[in-house]
Amino acid sequence: MKRLVILGFLALLVIDTTQQILAKFAGDRIGEFILELDWLRRLADEPLLYVLLGLYVAAFVVYSWLLRHAPVGPSYAALHGHVVTTFLISILFLGERLTLLQLCGCGLILAGIVLLAVTEEL
Repeated sequence: MKRLVILGFLALLVIDTTQQILAKFAGDRIGEFILELDWLRRLADEPLLYVLLGLYVAAFVVYSWLLRHAPVGPSYAALHGHVVTTFLISILFLGERLTLLQLCGCGLILAGIVLLAVTEEL
């Protein structure tokens, strides 16, 4: 069961990271929010939007499963690990810049995940 829970954590991390990266691409393709019919058409015609909806459902299913089979602390922490992975991918592949404050924030998130993981038994 422990191996399955760890795979669940990894699956949630991959799903959530993928959601965030695809949301960046979809937002770029749809354009700035303007409550007009043309913008709503672009939104409805964006195929990544439907992929994102499917990923949100998948993340909900995986997270719900984790809450039943793993302690709440690590499950909640795993839900937020994508912040770090999305940021790293954005730096490496999308040209975003890293500030010292952002680096500190990523470090705190990782430290929190590690602390929750080592203080609770899976």
